[in-house]
Amino acid sequence: MEPAGAPPQGCAPAREAEEPPGSPALPAEEPPGGQPAGASPGEAAPPAAAGRERCRRGGGPQGPPGRATRGRRRRAPGRRRGGEGGRAARRPRVTVDSSKAKTSLEALKISLRQLRWREFPFGRRLPCDIYWHGVSFHDNDIFSGQVNKFPGMTEMVRKITLSRAVRTMQDLFPLEYNFYPRSWILPEEFPLFVDEVRMMKDSDPSWKPTFIVKPDGGCQGDGIYLIKDPSDIRLTGSIQSRPAVVQEYICKPLLVDKLKFDIRLYVLLKSLEPLEIYIAKDGLSRFCTEPYQEPTLKNLHQVFMHLTNYSLNIHSGNFIHSDNVNTGSKRTFSSILCRLSSRGADVKKLWSDIISLVIKTIIALTPELKVYYQSDIPAGKPGPTCFQILGFDILLMKNLKPMLLEVNANPSMRIEHEQELSPGVFENVPSPVDEEVKVAVIRDTLRLVDPQKKKRKDVQQHIESCKKVVNIRYNYFMCYSCQTSEHASEANEELLDAGPAGRPEYDSTRSPEAGLPSLCLKQVFPKYAKQFNYLRLVDRVAALFIRFLGVKGTTKLGPTGFRTFIRNCKLSNSNFSMASVDILYIDITRRWNSMGIDHKESGNTLLYF
Repeated sequence: MEPAGAPPQGCAPAREAEEPPGSPALPAEEPPGGQPAGASPGEAAPPAAAGRERCRRGGGPQGPPGRATRGRRRRAPGRRRGGEGGRAARRPRVTVDSSKAKTSLEALKISLRQLRWREFPFGRRLPCDIYWHGVSFHDNDIFSGQVNKFPGMTEMVRKITLSRAVRTMQDLFPLEYNFYPRSWILPEEFPLFVDEVRMMKDSDPSWKPTFIVKPDGGCQGDGIYLIKDPSDIRLTGSIQSRPAVVQEYICKPLLVDKLKFDIRLYVLLKSLEPLEIYIAKDGLSRFCTEPYQEPTLKNLHQVFMHLTNYSLNIHSGNFIHSDNVNTGSKRTFSSILCRLSSRGADVKKLWSDIISLVIKTIIALTPELKVYYQSDIPAGKPGPTCFQILGFDILLMKNLKPMLLEVNANPSMRIEHEQELSPGVFENVPSPVDEEVKVAVIRDTLRLVDPQKKKRKDVQQHIESCKKVVNIRYNYFMCYSCQTSEHASEANEELLDAGPAGRPEYDSTRSPEAGLPSLCLKQVFPKYAKQFNYLRLVDRVAALFIRFLGVKGTTKLGPTGFRTFIRNCKLSNSNFSMASVDILYIDITRRWNSMGIDHKESGNTLLYF
């Protein structure tokens, strides 16, 4: 006699979850029958699948339903407990469009396999839950789901825009924003740069500064150079066509093995409203490849000594590729912390300072980000929600004070590096250090934005409420007669096994995150909101600015919006007429445009406001 719940003879066991036609199947174990667990992309289900479906309904492989049909309501024991073919198999899997992932594709694929989510590497005609873009929000037209880029983020973290945003906060809270080097914007602030340097030298003749010039749109160390005097700036045609930021160079960095290094930390901006920030518990330390010496006229041009950019130092003959996280030219940040701790450094205070730096920097960026966000996704209109992984480049000074170098909207998520096999012949080789850090960041970002998590939470709450109802009924019966206790217990079990009425079967005992490591991302906001909310003054200004923009989808305030702002805030009176308001608007606009700031569109930006 066959055990209850076993499939009839000639019928293969039910598969856990069938892939829909056209979706690539993730690797899975083959069932006992030897059939593959999922169909290949675009491949129709095999003919045997129809026979198996009839078997599951109680009929034979080919004949009509027989006597077994009358027993089809009997539940197999395995199905009650989420076994093979049970409730867990019915849980919908999260779908991810990776067609625009670019260089992060390999780390994303590994993460999706670990999560057992469904990937669509060539896109999908139906909407996906998550869209993973490699460059910007506008990589694809999206009207629903979630996308891993915020509109405007690429513009906001460019060197000039970041410097302006931080400088605004430095004017308001100078002591709180002293983690960013003194900066000047070229070419518009070149005269100011010259004057301020001369004044500082006159007041302190022993001051012998070094400055670093960074092109606004540069990346991977392109176009960066050091100078000792403002007159050394290359003011040829390139600086006019390619604006830059000049900063005071940090001459006394912390050294490890006599080498200068910086830290790449990964930060998840999960939400703008409400603001939600996570920091990865580990990052990467990128080392220079020549022993550090304080800058002099003789060594200013030695980029392998002064610039920590991985894309530059990898071309040095001294660059060391290592599979060990504690050695080589690229190591984990945690290995550096262990080393500092062994020397007696206060690692907890260092982490606290880094968290503070990250929160304050994002608070400086969010006002204009909200303006960009409402422009692309106006309130009340359908559109996706956004999240983004940012790369914070931080330098530790000799006294362990962290200094912000820059923020990357598209930090590299490659988990391999190029190795030259012979002259001109390169091969991609896996990088264990990169894979250990980056895969965890992507995987745990996806876990935090999992769209199914809220649904599972709602179902779990419903189940818990059912349990409470059953327990109340059980106790009620016990009060009248102990003879009914056995029946109440049976009713209790049946109710719990049945699950919520009218809902699909769900196994609450099998967590989709079972077997995964703990999250590598730590929430820092709103966890520490009370300590930093007083800094969000410009956020309130941005809300006011957005209110008076007038036309949805714009980022600039025109003369009509400016008049409405003056009128609604009751700033005009007999001495300040609306005609005076118009003159004021024209005057401010003229001064703003003379600063050389982008004014291709009419109106003025939040920074002007």
